[in-house]
Amino acid sequence: MNYTTAPAEKSTVKVTIAYSKEEWDDAINKAYARTRGKYSVPGFRKGKAPKPVLENFYGKGVFFDEAFNILFSATYPEIIAKEQANFTAVGDPSLSVDDISDEKGVTLTALVPVKPDVEIGSYKGLKIRSYEYNVTDEDVDKEAKRILLSKAENVSVDNRPCKSGDVVKIDFSGSVDGVKFPGGTAEDYDLELGSGAFIPGFEEQVEGMSIGEERNINVKFPDDYQADDLKGKEAVFEIKLKGITEKQYPELTDEFVKANAGCETVDEYKAKCRERLERNAATRSLNETENSILKAICATAKAEIPDAMIEQEIDKMVQDFSYRLMYQGLKLEDYLKYMGTTMEQFRSQFTGSATERVMSTLVIDKIVRTENIKAEPDEVEAKIAEQAESVGKTAEEYKKTLDPRQREYIESDIVVSKLFGFLKSNNEMYTE
Repeated sequence: MNYTTAPAEKSTVKVTIAYSKEEWDDAINKAYARTRGKYSVPGFRKGKAPKPVLENFYGKGVFFDEAFNILFSATYPEIIAKEQANFTAVGDPSLSVDDISDEKGVTLTALVPVKPDVEIGSYKGLKIRSYEYNVTDEDVDKEAKRILLSKAENVSVDNRPCKSGDVVKIDFSGSVDGVKFPGGTAEDYDLELGSGAFIPGFEEQVEGMSIGEERNINVKFPDDYQADDLKGKEAVFEIKLKGITEKQYPELTDEFVKANAGCETVDEYKAKCRERLERNAATRSLNETENSILKAICATAKAEIPDAMIEQEIDKMVQDFSYRLMYQGLKLEDYLKYMGTTMEQFRSQFTGSATERVMSTLVIDKIVRTENIKAEPDEVEAKIAEQAESVGKTAEEYKKTLDPRQREYIESDIVVSKLFGFLKSNNEMYTE
């Protein structure tokens, strides 16, 4: 076997592999041994017909596909390993046959998507926005009161009109051009005003109604509404309000937090709320600042990203979306049916974000290599000790539980942290 490589379009490499007559004959014999059980020939038991008989009956190329697979699967990984200093494969190759003959053997061509080199216009001396989020007393009070939601009681009211936050019981009947449409009519429907559960304008026009009142409201279906026959249509809903329920909350007292939050006093509980909010604010500030840095640098970068890398990133994004649906008790297939879209259309909406993610990854990798940013052994040991302490173990005990992937993740985390530290110190960071 001999091979050559040559650059091709859009970050691909053309690998041409020539197999000798002997290699090709051996692959054909192996293909015959593997697949002969699939074929039947009159006069022979299934799988017992000789190779020449099968080739005569089904055609000379009957074993070619399997033979190609045998040759390619045995040699392609070896070629990729040898060429890793020259390129990195990032997806499955596209295989074609260049030449085939009994005398010379076979020549295959693999078009391999490879990791592209990214050209960065600049990653130093840029003016980049930094984000900083602070926690206010109002934020703490709001967070502290969230615990009251679980103990709220629904109480019927009849002495006032309904308002945002109330749950109202309504009958409604919708029509477009005087014709009622499927799904537009219901009785004794419980709707939380302000929840955004209905199309824009519906809940706002229900607000202010009193029990027993009837009203016609006018709304317009969004242009991207899931039902094609209602998109952008003007509709009229006949509404009758039959009941109003409001939530009544207990007081936030020392006794309440003792019973429900494991704290002795409201002040102690609020201190814990502030600590949690400040951690979240710090994480948000860090993430948005780092995204801002990457966005600014990526705007100066160029790369021919192969489709395989983008498709792989879309695969991850679709999988993440699917997992989130599963937590809500939904399947992706059912969600697509409900939204009236196909998997192809659904995947296409991730193309832009996936491309940005891939470019960000390429930019990070390029700067890390250019600036020779590494995780030093003492830094790795310090990180391991920190993680060990967080789970109540010694560093030595914790190391015994680490597999190579976990250690690799720790090293990568250190490198990325050092990278952004470098970028912050080499660019003009400002806040608004």
